Amino acid sequence: QVQLVESGGGLVQAGGSLRLSCAASGRAFTTNNMGWFRQAPGKEREFVATLNWSSGNTGYADSVKGRFTISRDIVKNTVYLQMNSLKPEDTAVYFCAVGRGYSDPRLYDYWGQGTQVTVSS
Repeated sequence: QVQLVESGGGLVQAGGSLRLSCAASGRAFTTNNMGWFRQAPGKEREFVATLNWSSGNTGYADSVKGRFTISRDIVKNTVYLQMNSLKPEDTAVYFCAVGRGYSDPRLYDYWGQGTQVTVSS
C-alpha cells in the first residue's frame, strides 16, 4: 500500500511560480514511477510529468516542457513539481500518483487527494 499527500497549491498570478510536494509512504513507490496529473473543471485528467524513482529519469507533457520540473528527495520520500511561468490554462487540481505507466493515468494505482492550483490573468 502507498499513501500520497500533496501540498503547495494556491493562487498565483500569471507568470508566477509554485512548488507542489507529494510525500509518499509505503514500499511500492520505490520501484515505480511517480507522476503528476491535473484535472480542470469539465475536462479529463491529463498527464503533466513523471519520474522513475529508481533511475531519476523524467518525462513531461509538451504543454509544460521547459516550465515545469519534477524532482525527488530520496531521504524525505518526496517528489516535487516546480512550476514556473504559470499560465491561466495551468489552473486545475493537481494530483500525484504512483504506478507502472508513463502518461496514461489508468496505469497508476495510487493517488493523492489533489491540491488546487489557480493562476489568475
